[in-house]
Amino acid sequence: MATYRNPTPTVDCIVELPGERIVLIKRKNEPIGWALPGGFVDEGEPLHAACVREVREETGLEVDLSEQFFTYSDPSRDPRKHTISTVYIGWAEGDPVGTDDAAEAKAFPLDALPKELVFDHGTIVADYVAYKRTGRRRKI
Repeated sequence: MATYRNPTPTVDCIVELPGERIVLIKRKNEPIGWALPGGFVDEGEPLHAACVREVREETGLEVDLSEQFFTYSDPSRDPRKHTISTVYIGWAEGDPVGTDDAAEAKAFPLDALPKELVFDHGTIVADYVAYKRTGRRRKI
């Protein structure tokens, strides 16, 4: 019988807060660093539900998803294994608190984001900022 090695589905969320800020988490586990809230999709779970769950688990915020932004699938995007991340944009209110596997959660103005983000989240955030400023989305 053939053994298949398939990519693992994940979700990430660009959580918008009042004042043109977004939420980032500082990861407790490798790779350590700032990242968008997100994680692995559970079996039987729709992508959007996984996104809402991961945001709640890592930040304590209840996010209202507004759109599916883009799917990132570069095999090198996650140093642990090949993952495919569907990224959502959502809205929340309140102050994020790092919980679950997030050591910290913090709101950052778009012009004061950390310089280094783990995974390919720097690319995702740059694509998001360009989209917000120009209305143009990343092309395949």
